[in-house]
Parts: sequence; structure tokens; C-alpha cells
Amino acid sequence: MYGFKIVDHLQKIDEDIKRDQLKYHAKRVLVSKEFTFDAAHHLHCYEGKCKNLHGHTYRVIFGLSGYTDERGLIIDFGDIKNIWKEKIEIYLDHRYLNETLPLMNTTAENMVVWIYEKMAEALLEEQSLEGARVEFVRLYETPTSFAEARREWMEVE
Repeated sequence: MYGFKIVDHLQKIDEDIKRDQLKYHAKRVLVSKEFTFDAAHHLHCYEGKCKNLHGHTYRVIFGLSGYTDERGLIIDFGDIKNIWKEKIEIYLDHRYLNETLPLMNTTAENMVVWIYEKMAEALLEEQSLEGARVEFVRLYETPTSFAEARREWMEVE
């Protein structure tokens, strides 16, 4: 059986590891964070169930890349959560999307681009995140259906 073991020695900064050892590499790395929100919407110029007012539990996955700072971090996961809560989720969670988003048909394809743009804008505003960028946003409308916006598509067109 496996036994529970307490560490023999808790590593201490400036004694066991030096500050200049915290950053292991100088490569670009991608971090990802996922969120969910519940919202109602309906589609215009569409024949099918979604023309009627209905709701979804959406799932959003962000892929953000950048270079690590002196601590070995690109961005703290808590900072991604704060951006989500303060700048994006307020327009989405428990909202009627046709009312809170810019004028658009509230398709997953339109919404994922708007979410991408909001996150990209927020990263640009954070001066401590130099080089951080959105690589992709994936928006699940159902557990098996999603739309995705990728940096290479967003910046070319």
C-alpha cells in the first residue's frame, strides 16, 4: 500500500533555490482556463428550434500564450479569472444575449469572435503581460457542439 509521507525538507527561496532559478526557460508557452455560463438567446433568419427563445449552459475555453516572467509564470490563473469575471462574463451569464451583446445574430460563431476580441483587448490593457496573446477561444453551445476563433484567423482577415 501507499503510505502518506510528509516532505523531509520544505524548499525555501534564497536558501535552497535562488530567485534566478525560478525561470526554467525562455520559450513561449500556452496556458488554458475554462469557464461556464448560462444564458438565453434566439436566432434571427433561422428555421429550426433555435429561432425560439431558449437557453444553454455554455462552456468557454481560453488558450493564452506568452513568455514566462522571472517567477516562471505567463499569467496567473486567478488573473485570467478576474478578466473573465470583470470584462466578459458580465455580458453573458444569466443574460438575454440578444440584448447584452453588440447587435449581431447570437450564433456561437459570432459570439466566439466577440469573446476572443474582449480577451485580446483585456490582455493588451495589462502592461505586465507583455507578449501575452490569445491563441484560441472555444465556445461550446452544447456538450458536443462548439465554435472556435484562432489567432491566426483573427489577425489575417
